[in-house]
Amino acid sequence: MAESTGAAPAPTSEAKVHIVYTEKPTGDQDPKAFHLRTLSSALGSEEAANDALIYTYKEAATGFSAKLTPEQVAEISNSIVTTVDSNQV
Repeated sequence: MAESTGAAPAPTSEAKVHIVYTEKPTGDQDPKAFHLRTLSSALGSEEAANDALIYTYKEAATGFSAKLTPEQVAEISNSIVTTVDSNQV
């Protein structure tokens, strides 16, 4: 039987859905491609961005919804993002 050290495991950050508002892409940039680039810079890879992206908004507002951890929200807030809505969708 293994002995317990009494230390609790470190909590892990759970990804939750956030709505991220961005500036409108300039010129003829595809909004989804623009949003994936924004997410990729915060998440570290295109694969992670594709996995996190839920929806791209491009009509009434410009932005996207994605599953992000609190650390990822902080990272993406330092980019070209206008606002991150931290209320769960």
